[in-house]
Amino acid sequence: MAFARLNGIVQHFQDAGARDGQAIVFSNSLGTDFRIWDDLIRHLPAGFRVIRYDKRGHGLSEATQGPYSMVTLAEDLAALLDHLGVTHAAVVGLSVGGMIAQGLAALRPDLVSALVLMDTAHKIGTAEGWNARIDTVRKGGLAAVAEGILAGWFTQAYRSTILDFQGYRAMLLRNDIEGYTGVCAALRDADLTESTRALKVPTLCVAGEHDATTSPAIIRTTADLIAGARLEVVKDAGHIPCVERPKEVAGLISGFLNGLDG
Repeated sequence: MAFARLNGIVQHFQDAGARDGQAIVFSNSLGTDFRIWDDLIRHLPAGFRVIRYDKRGHGLSEATQGPYSMVTLAEDLAALLDHLGVTHAAVVGLSVGGMIAQGLAALRPDLVSALVLMDTAHKIGTAEGWNARIDTVRKGGLAAVAEGILAGWFTQAYRSTILDFQGYRAMLLRNDIEGYTGVCAALRDADLTESTRALKVPTLCVAGEHDATTSPAIIRTTADLIAGARLEVVKDAGHIPCVERPKEVAGLISGFLNGLDG
């Protein structure tokens, strides 16, 4: 485990792989920690420098009093990359992690050489929807919303047959309430349409076929904002395809990055 005090919080991160290799940074979704990338990373070819971290209020990173903003979450990641001396990284972001990746590319283009935007969008949900979730979680805890969230994260086949599903349920339920609702507020308040439209960075968008939260059609609207971006749909996956289909997603990421070298 590695920790550093950055941008006013103690951040938990992992920096592994080839020190002189292409840096890939992974930013995970609401209610998860960086372990969701474990299986995917095993399928990446050797030679990459792989950086993972727990965003503010998640995993082992410090939770501060909310609400948070998407700018703050992007600044947290910028501070980590500055701390590690990393520039021109490929940033892979899932859900809110994808919004953080978009925000980072706009805020600090020197840090980002390519984007992989997975099951995300330039704007996710509505203020009414996020306020309702914040209110429910504050009153009843994450157990009050867990079943609906988990049904969106994974397909029915995965939930009913794969033992690991119970571990992801525990991951969700053990979140810090202040950290979880703080990030919900950042999602509620973020509309990255114009800043994302201005991005000039190679971009791959990835969508789980059965994601009801950020469907392939929704992700297409984000891909259409970024010149040259393409969309790939991962079959038999929900909102977290890196867990359900790690080999396929790793292949998409490595193929995309290798193509940039050609």
